[in-house]
Amino acid sequence: MTFKEISPKIDIDNVKKLGHLNEAEQQLKAKRDRELEAIIKGEDDRLLLIIGPCSSDNEAAVLDYAHRLAQLQKEVEDKIFIVMRVYTAKPRTNGDGYKGLIHEPDADGRVDLINGIKMVRDLHYKVITQTGLTTADEMLYPENLSLVDDLVSYVAVGARSVEDQQHRFVASGADAPVGMKNPTSGNLKVMFNGIYAAQQEQDFLYRRAEVKTSGNPLAHAILRGGLDENGKNHPNYYTDDLLDTIALYEKMNLKNPFIVIDTNHDNSGKRFMEQIRIVRQTLINRAWNDEIKKYVRGFMIESYIADGRQDRPEIYGKSITDPCLGWDKTVALVQEIYKNEQKVQEN
Repeated sequence: MTFKEISPKIDIDNVKKLGHLNEAEQQLKAKRDRELEAIIKGEDDRLLLIIGPCSSDNEAAVLDYAHRLAQLQKEVEDKIFIVMRVYTAKPRTNGDGYKGLIHEPDADGRVDLINGIKMVRDLHYKVITQTGLTTADEMLYPENLSLVDDLVSYVAVGARSVEDQQHRFVASGADAPVGMKNPTSGNLKVMFNGIYAAQQEQDFLYRRAEVKTSGNPLAHAILRGGLDENGKNHPNYYTDDLLDTIALYEKMNLKNPFIVIDTNHDNSGKRFMEQIRIVRQTLINRAWNDEIKKYVRGFMIESYIADGRQDRPEIYGKSITDPCLGWDKTVALVQEIYKNEQKVQEN
């Protein structure tokens, strides 16, 4: 077994000169980052919506979607705060399949990681500067966070990564809020151990240096469902699941308790239309129980321009990974959430 270097060493500082925010753009992002922090701390009662394609596989379609989403954000901004999913690296259980923009800039099967890195930065930069939205990405490769840490406003640690010590430790030094998903087993204790580790100071080796982090008080829970030993979906957005999650938050006395419901993955069984029902069920739970309302204050929704998914990028704006809600259904769902929040506050 060998590692063969097939490119020059990457100069991260040089890469970060690509897509560098100017002073006005940095101020815009900083303002939205402060708003996001206030929501997670419970100082702002708006709902957090992390929404966008399962994978950002096509720049033109992603930017088209971003412009639409930015307009929708303006219409609901007094009740909903939107961060756009710009997910550029996709976990693959067995290593096969599309691994995201960072691997395949053209989604054509050809690996080109150097250009992929440049395209990842460029896409986050364009979404921010063209639309005024800020972005979320998944920390699949912890060492790559430094490539976009000045651009992203939200970082997710996925179900396959949340048990990994390096992910937990890097999350403890991230400047952005980090949402940590429960593992595919559905084991909540594993997720909470990850959140605890991310909220503590940590000492470890990172990018060939000894580092010390300050801890990330904005690390929090994302419930995405799990699989039982027979491979059957076990959702965890129902009332008892939420109360169990809240009880663990209180038992561990973690900072800034905050729960996001991932409406796809093992909660929906990857049946994209189920996302609508899951949002509705969660809104009912929030209205029924004050504890749930206090803790459950975010949704993660997979949405694109066209409904569903495809194996190859043939239909514009249609996912080539997990199935997504199309744009018209997305608008209807966001407006439904907005009207529900208006009604709740009026009562």
